[in-house]
Formats: sequence, structure tokens, C-alpha cells
Amino acid sequence: MGFGVFIHRSDSIYDDSPAEQYQFPRQYLARVQACVGDWIIYYEPRKVAATRGYFAVAKVAQVIPDPKAPPGMYLALIEPGSYLDFINAVPFSGPDGVVERGVLNEDRRISGRAQAAVRSISAADFNRIVSIGLDEHEPELPRLDEPGAMLPAKGFEGGPQAPFLFEQERDRITQLSSRIVRNRLFRRLVLQAYDKRCAITGLKLINGGGRAEVDAAHIRPVEANGPDILTNGIALSGTAHWMFDRGLIGLSDDLDILISRQANDPESIRGLINNSGRAIVPPRLFERPNPHFLQWHRRNCFKQ
Repeated sequence: MGFGVFIHRSDSIYDDSPAEQYQFPRQYLARVQACVGDWIIYYEPRKVAATRGYFAVAKVAQVIPDPKAPPGMYLALIEPGSYLDFINAVPFSGPDGVVERGVLNEDRRISGRAQAAVRSISAADFNRIVSIGLDEHEPELPRLDEPGAMLPAKGFEGGPQAPFLFEQERDRITQLSSRIVRNRLFRRLVLQAYDKRCAITGLKLINGGGRAEVDAAHIRPVEANGPDILTNGIALSGTAHWMFDRGLIGLSDDLDILISRQANDPESIRGLINNSGRAIVPPRLFERPNPHFLQWHRRNCFKQ
């Protein structure tokens, strides 16, 4: 087992779904197999427009031949619930040079290794990239009624919050797997993508304590193996969240807001919806709800 880097483009020609599977040709088989049972970092190349750099972590569960592709193509299956988007995109290079030191040759120059779609990565490089990607330098205040929300400990109100992890040599894997930590990071990710605005009502409400009165909702719930990926998230006010979870409202693949025929007061629901009748979503395509998750919600939650 060992840490790895998997290159993934938002415009990839491969059958990738980063939170579920990674498709690759035979030439990378041994490298991917070396990552089975361990964590990898996804990286988007610099030549991609609006690149995200290093943008997520996930755990490889197993490798299988791709049953839908010609011989020689394989799938790395991602362990359910392990994928986690970074709240900060990590660029390939920073003020101190490249963050992935393993791509440097003996002359401290970038080697051809940096072009490999799959490559091993040292524990030091893995920790460095993840610590930057998950650094909560300006922690998002939670709503106090959210699961896992905690008030600051007495004596620490208003003081600087310690980094998410890595300030000390903590157990990184335990932190990456913690549901409380993942909920907090997912909320931060969704709220910054949606500018703290409810996608249904269009309202952006910040209370007197500085907390955004909007939830980070999973479209496919965690309890139903919904991943902590931004495209499975949407910012919703409390009432909209309640209606979405209970199937009274849903979204089409084109992001039109749907109202269930079983709603007992559809006119009042229409009064809550923003004037466009469509969900207000981030401008960048890779941050918007994925039709894959919207279809799951319509099949399993939305009351037709």
C-alpha cells in the first residue's frame, strides 16, 4: 500500500467519476494496484483552464477490469464515503516551489515524472498537500442547530483556531474519516461555492453572530452512500432543506425547481422560490449539482 496522485481533468475523455471510480489503461495497472487500501490525491493539470490543481483525496478500495470497455482498461473503485473535496485548491507550485517534491530530479528540476497520470507520492508530500487543501484559515461558523456543531471551548472564544490537522503529528487517516470533521469541511466548501446563498429562495442571510443561515445539503444523503463531493451538495435555507429532504421539491437535470404534486400547499411553496424558477448555482460547471445525484434524488426522494 502507498499514497498516490491520480491526474483527473474536468474535461476528461475517460469514464471517471472521482468519488466513485477512476478509469485508466493497463500501463498504469501496477502503480494503481500499489495504492489499493490507501489514500490518493486527485490533481488537475495546469494546462486545464481554471485548473483546480490538487483538489481532493479519496481511498482506493479495489481495482477491476472495466466491464464496459475494451480489454486493457481498468477501474480503480473508490471506497464509499472516503472522497473529500479540498476547501482550498492547491496549486502545483507555490512561493516555496513545487508542493509535490517527489517530481523533482537530482538537480531539483521538474522531471518527466510530473507528467505521469498515476504516480506514487511520499507521506511527506501527501501530508503537505492535504494540510494546505484542508486548512481552515478562516473557519466557517456553523449553525448551532446543525449536527456536529460545537461552540468554542470556554476561554478560546474569538481566538485563532488551530489548523484542521497537522499542527501536531495527529492521526491523519482518523481525521480524514471523521464524520464530524467531514461535515464541517463539506459545509465550508458548499457555502463558499454558493456565496452563502440559498439555491431555492435566493436569500443570503447572515445572523447577528456572523453565521450564515443556510445549510450545506447533500443531494444524495450520506446515509445512502452520498459522497462529500461539491457536485453532491447544494446550499439551502432551513425550510427549503426540509422540503428537499422530504421530497416536496426537487431539481431537474437543467436545474428547474420541481414541486411535488403531493404538496398540500403548492402556491405557498411557489412563493418561496426565486423569480427565475431555477436553482441559483455556482457559475463554474464543475461546482454545480451533478445530474447523476439529481436523478437519484428524483427517483428516491422526490414525490412525483
